Amino acid sequence: MRREYHQLLRGGRREDKYSHGFSSGEMQSLGSICEALFPPLPLNSIEGQPSEAVQRFHQSSGSQFPVPDESMQAAELVAKRGLVEALILVRAVLLILSTRLGTLLLCGSLSLSNKWPFINNFSSISLEKREKILQRWFRHSLLTPIRLAFVYIKFLILYTFFTLADENSQNPAWEAIGYHTNTDENHSKVPKERPLQKGMVETMQETESTLVQSLTQKGLEVIELPEQKLYKIKCDVVVVGSGCGGGVAAAVLAGSGHKVVVLEKGNYFTATDYSSLEGPSMNQLFESGGVLPTVDGKMMILAGSTVGGGSAVNWSASIKTPNSVLREWAEDHKLPLFGSSQYLSAMDAVCERIGVTETCTEEGFQNQVLRKGCENLGLKVHIVPRNSSENHYCGSCSYGCRSGDKKGTDSTWLVDAVNSGAVILTGCKAEKFLLKKNSHGRGKGKKCLGVIARTLNKKIRNRIQIEAKVTISACGSLLTPPLMISSGLKNKHIGQNLHLHPVAMVWGYFPEFNSEFKGKSYEGGIITSMNKVASSEEDSQVRAIIETAAFGPGSFAALCPWESGLDMKRRIMKYARTVHLFAMVRDEGFGKVKVERRISYNLSENDKENIKAGVRQALRILIAAGAVEVGTYRSDGQRIKSKGIKEKELEEFLNSVSGAEGPKALVEKWTVTGTAHQMGSCRMGRSEKEGAVDENGEGWEAESLFVCDGSVLPTAVGVNPMITIQSTAYCISKKIAESLGK
Repeated sequence: MRREYHQLLRGGRREDKYSHGFSSGEMQSLGSICEALFPPLPLNSIEGQPSEAVQRFHQSSGSQFPVPDESMQAAELVAKRGLVEALILVRAVLLILSTRLGTLLLCGSLSLSNKWPFINNFSSISLEKREKILQRWFRHSLLTPIRLAFVYIKFLILYTFFTLADENSQNPAWEAIGYHTNTDENHSKVPKERPLQKGMVETMQETESTLVQSLTQKGLEVIELPEQKLYKIKCDVVVVGSGCGGGVAAAVLAGSGHKVVVLEKGNYFTATDYSSLEGPSMNQLFESGGVLPTVDGKMMILAGSTVGGGSAVNWSASIKTPNSVLREWAEDHKLPLFGSSQYLSAMDAVCERIGVTETCTEEGFQNQVLRKGCENLGLKVHIVPRNSSENHYCGSCSYGCRSGDKKGTDSTWLVDAVNSGAVILTGCKAEKFLLKKNSHGRGKGKKCLGVIARTLNKKIRNRIQIEAKVTISACGSLLTPPLMISSGLKNKHIGQNLHLHPVAMVWGYFPEFNSEFKGKSYEGGIITSMNKVASSEEDSQVRAIIETAAFGPGSFAALCPWESGLDMKRRIMKYARTVHLFAMVRDEGFGKVKVERRISYNLSENDKENIKAGVRQALRILIAAGAVEVGTYRSDGQRIKSKGIKEKELEEFLNSVSGAEGPKALVEKWTVTGTAHQMGSCRMGRSEKEGAVDENGEGWEAESLFVCDGSVLPTAVGVNPMITIQSTAYCISKKIAESLGK
């Protein structure tokens, strides 16, 4: 029996109109680039005896998308998801290429013709020449603005091609590359209840006339002020955000007898709603639809944006804060909390509540490879605890756990909060905190009285003003600083010290007919094993950790190096049996975020060396496990045939692995790195000179305003930070509960 998904997570045609604003000339240039990036190929280019699906795939074109009437989706993504300068750059390049003189300027002699008018615009150039032009642009270090535009276009075009799904949740390309989403599996054991419903007000489903009634039914006293276009609500605690920090804070404070209101700008989904469709899921469950680069395009950032936040879409790794990190925070940063028994007890309480297990009964293809490669090299393999059962075998938890086995805050802490009377408002975005001059208080210049928010529902024009004794910002390291700054707070640490746990990825190909490992790269628990890269056998200092990555076909194609259309199609044909490992470092470098979606970040030289060490070890692990070919994601397609490789040849290849320079750098070979962890942008400090908040999580400038998310962490953690964030939030919210009880 086929599962029915939430309408926002299904495939099918758009019901609303496109609004990208691209001209016909720009669209023509874009279509010509799409075709050159992913061209139709002759059948004699296919190796072996291809199936009909494979033949259709090779004959398909990037300008003719596999799902009808969706060819303008890529332009829509550029317009809606791109940074302003990226949109301007892309449109400028497309416009220039729509003219003959502009094409001559950017393409040189390859735009010339022997027929009048002797100069072609880009769309009139032969496909073969267009491909050569793109190859030149991707390599040329002096054409970085052009390169940036085409890196962005390439990313979105290939992502769109492989993530679009029709009304039956299918994409014709998936059969050819061996991908499926298990749309017909038995779901009788999947929990069908919506455990947060009794405390939920989904503002996207409301109108001006029904919203007040819905809020009142949840036990809230609402005052309507028509002249101010405002709804006023009073409660004890308002929490902005429902992820790892906000979910825990809401549960602790509601459980202590306080009336709690949680604001969440994302939507509420449960196990039966999830589709595992990469495109719709990324669009609905991630910040900026999963397309969130740093301002220089060097790094792609993933951050949850739904009820449950990152805990609803992360990869289940539930690792306690390392002892060495706790000592550093307690001793070097003079924050006794992290050296206390209270914090250790908090970690135990968190692990118990979210059902952390320490073993895995069956590992998926990728983790089998990681484990086997380490064992063959004599390297230690660590089991990664998960917030799921031991037999959890879900490879699509990054799009929401369809079995309901993974225990994010949406199925644990927020359930506790709602059962204690908390109310959750979804589709509701905080705009600024209500701050007033503090004439009494505890020596802080301001006092926070609550928050003003707006619903994302265009039918509701009134703002919502929530007045509370305590206000908690828990919207994550990327959004808490902009919210605090837009509210008028000035502490110099707000928005600074952003740590991202940068990762560099490698891949290894394991043909199915010649491998001891069964399964596909997208099957099985996402992270169940881990290897630590040490400085030396005698030195216990960890330079990087190596784990497996979850890639849907769209993300895989978007991040793959592009060398030619033929090479790209051959790479993607190997998708299902390509293992993806990443090396993640505890970064010393840092960035800043003071305005939403304006994220800057720089690696330190030590970070670059540690990434390189991690990448080298990850490649060795893949080769030791039996990969026939391995490579990095560097722009030149760096790779090597590895079956039977000699040590000298391997060492030469590993020595050629370079650091993480982005596409904006003046280098020929570049790499886009990634991150799914954000920390430190409102860090704790023992004084306002050292941090944005104190050890209790309270802002130095405003009384009764607390931060309860990953932004308070003093530095990067060095491991997947979910347990650290939840444990810190647990300690902070316990102290808030005590102060409110006095």
